[in-house]
Amino acid sequence: MHLKLADKIDIRSIPIAELITQFETAGQKAFRAKQVHEWLWKKGARSFDEMTNLSLEFRNWLNDNYTLHLVSIYATQTSTDGTIKLALKLHDDAIVEGVLIPTEKRMTACVSSQVGCSLSCKFCATGFLKRMRNLEASEIYDQVLLIHQLALKTYNIPLTNIVFMGMGEPLLNYNNVLSSIDKITSPEGLGMSPHRITVSTAGIAKMIKKLADDEVRFNLALSLHAATNEKRSAIMPINDSNPLEDLTEALQYFYRKTRNKITLEYAVMNDTNDGTAEADELIKFAKKVHCKVNLIEYNAIDLADYKSSDKDKIAQFAERVEAKGIVVNIRRSRGKDIDAACGQLANKI
Repeated sequence: MHLKLADKIDIRSIPIAELITQFETAGQKAFRAKQVHEWLWKKGARSFDEMTNLSLEFRNWLNDNYTLHLVSIYATQTSTDGTIKLALKLHDDAIVEGVLIPTEKRMTACVSSQVGCSLSCKFCATGFLKRMRNLEASEIYDQVLLIHQLALKTYNIPLTNIVFMGMGEPLLNYNNVLSSIDKITSPEGLGMSPHRITVSTAGIAKMIKKLADDEVRFNLALSLHAATNEKRSAIMPINDSNPLEDLTEALQYFYRKTRNKITLEYAVMNDTNDGTAEADELIKFAKKVHCKVNLIEYNAIDLADYKSSDKDKIAQFAERVEAKGIVVNIRRSRGKDIDAACGQLANKI
């Protein structure tokens, strides 16, 4: 006779060692936990009934004692450039957005880490949403798996890259984000290289240092967008508590510990941060950290008055920064026509 456990909780929230203990306590064999673990993470099973090498009796016991907090695709929109935005429904009916971004060389998943966001960046649509909760590690994992499956179905190409640049601030959901990346990169999960994963932060200095202390192997990007405290605080309130001096120190520490170059993300906004003075301020900041710069075409939103700089002005800005020996890439917007581009995610699907 197998004992029934007290509480029916999400089985994917339980570490494998603890799951083994729970199984043994209930009179199940320890190796069953490893079988279930493989079904959940490597094979992406979405129900216990899919675990066909397990007995019906055992699957019934799993159904009686555990649940799965699954993510499902609620709706999709496809851009003229092939970008696909997904509205993803969580187990509690909350909605987040993810994006599949196909280019000639890459197939990228942009994933969310929170329902909403608490940072209130003035130029970002998500910043106007209320933060409802953190995503669980399994919910982040499901986003990646669903977008990977969509890439195969639509383009017959697997995911090559993952960026944590969707809704929310990843470093305010630190443990779940790192746990999800552990599963995504593990041979027992999706087996992706950590070097193909980028976590983007609005800049929380102490958590950047924690990433360094935890010796993470994925890439780090800082959403900079202005390179003086006065200008950055005007568009990103997080800068008041995490000024550029603190971020400089944290980024230097991160590089010393990981030897991973940082990416500075800079959305170029007309008459806001696109002048020669702002280029020189960016140069001064970039010289202090081991980095490259991504200049991003700003994507206008209904809730803010910012506009994108024209392409010639962005090119001139890039040339000025590059002339000082800094690597600069200009990132063209993808999925702008369906509000799927950088800074536009606001559950408008």
